[in-house]
Amino acid sequence: QVQLVESGGGLVQPGGSLRLSCTASGFNLRLYTIGWFRQVPGRGREFVASHDYRDRREKYADSVTGRFTVSRDNGKNTVYLQLNNLRPSDTAVYYCASSGRSRPSSAYDYDLWGQGTQVTVSA
Repeated sequence: QVQLVESGGGLVQPGGSLRLSCTASGFNLRLYTIGWFRQVPGRGREFVASHDYRDRREKYADSVTGRFTVSRDNGKNTVYLQLNNLRPSDTAVYYCASSGRSRPSSAYDYDLWGQGTQVTVSA
């Protein structure tokens, strides 16, 4: 079965850290750009970060630059999102998605989505 599965979400205090994982099954993740997005109720899906399969370029939203880091382990067919110095405004459901494009420009360029993992930042 072709799918992406996120894990690693949870409840953390402000200033804390989490590492999210996005593991692919049924296909070779090394051939795909992986993006991370997040969504809160009542709002659209927001781009967070991406890791390009072709040039390994990392791209980040301004709101997370310097705090979040995206990386991949092709041997484990997994992409990670390290979340540091978390803020209450980072609270959301985080999704990973795959795209066959290099440097996809929007969420519409991503074809397969995971089910999401909840991140809650609260004291």
